[in-house]
Amino acid sequence: MSFKYFPHTEGDIDAMLSRIGVQSLDDLYADVPEGIRFKGEYDLPEAKSEVEVRRFFDALCRGDRQLTCFAGAGVYDHYTPSIIPYIIERSEFLTSYTPYQAEISQGTLHYIFEYQTMMARLTGMDISNASMYDGTTATAEAVLMAKAAAKKADTVLVSDTVDPKIQAVVNTYAHFHGVKIRIIGHAEGVTDKGEMCRMLDEGGVAGVVVQQPNRYGIIEDYGGFAEACHDKKALLIMNSVAADLALLKTPGEWGADIAVGDGQSLGIPMSFGGPYVGYMCCTEKLMRKMPGRIVGETRDSRGNRSFVLTLQAREQHIRRQKATSNICSNESLMALFVTVYMATMGRNGLKEAASLSYAGAHYLCDELVKTGRFTLVYNHPFFNEFCVRYDGDVDALQSKLADNGILGGVKIADDILMFAMTEKRTKEEIDRLVDLCK
Repeated sequence: MSFKYFPHTEGDIDAMLSRIGVQSLDDLYADVPEGIRFKGEYDLPEAKSEVEVRRFFDALCRGDRQLTCFAGAGVYDHYTPSIIPYIIERSEFLTSYTPYQAEISQGTLHYIFEYQTMMARLTGMDISNASMYDGTTATAEAVLMAKAAAKKADTVLVSDTVDPKIQAVVNTYAHFHGVKIRIIGHAEGVTDKGEMCRMLDEGGVAGVVVQQPNRYGIIEDYGGFAEACHDKKALLIMNSVAADLALLKTPGEWGADIAVGDGQSLGIPMSFGGPYVGYMCCTEKLMRKMPGRIVGETRDSRGNRSFVLTLQAREQHIRRQKATSNICSNESLMALFVTVYMATMGRNGLKEAASLSYAGAHYLCDELVKTGRFTLVYNHPFFNEFCVRYDGDVDALQSKLADNGILGGVKIADDILMFAMTEKRTKEEIDRLVDLCK
């Protein structure tokens, strides 16, 4: 069979088959039982020209409904400066892979270094690695770090105010790495500090995972958490939405040992679920326990500023049993994305976007409560997300909003909706949502 885009000639194929001692390509599948082999024709469409392919996908796009998004729960509809796509779609960025040969990857190493610098400053931590897949897996990797840093402890405590999706991924990682997970209960939507301290007193705890803002959008007071953990030789791991740290007290200021989370809020479009980028920062003491890579700055033989891979803590470079993680691709392109975003927005721009999100959420909450149909579930400070109890049919309300072009929050209980705000939502959009809820 001839394939238009396969580079091998018939002679090439015959030479390869001869080398491995088989007569035909079918012989490669001799071990596959005849009964499970597919013998029919594949149901594939006829080949299309470029114009026809473009028309096909244009038609699919026209079928999409673009809803005004008031939902969050970990993914947020933030503004993307127009300059970003033009930069990251340059061929030297879009088609390159990870910098295995540092001496010819100075451009890639440079922007990773800038990414690390910005993330370390944003989180208030000493060190940042060269990015992770997403916020959930970054949190799970932090749990494994805590286990690796502990001498004998094999238990990690996870607050029940951590997003359930993050908890699920952490549980999967922990199951296959011999880490025991215990859940700290919550009181009125915030982590029960007393219960955490009692669990720490029982011993054997390697780390504690909390979230800021938490799964309900609440800004928790983590004062004394780090001290309680450190007294029992445990690490404090804090998961945060990256953009919120422009205004909130940083994990470093709370005394956290490891800061993790998703960088999607730094301008990355929602994109039907990805690709996103996770961040991981930590204290200098834990640097050699981090997965992934760390890029450092140095001088070359001529005295020029240059960049090197300072740390490569994965199994490709060291013995597998000594590796801290099997993380491979470091989501470098998406790290570049958020680097350009932070450089474009600047310190003041990040604060302004976060302030608009905060103010909009509080305005929306007040207006919903005024309708008499909603009550605030938790009487605690919140950032850009909040939970309200609705006195009617939540499913019917969300369907009504969707019919009117609005993605109306995330249903987290039979009678509870969690709404999210970003700087993209206008007062007119908020007022329209509120009118539909009356």
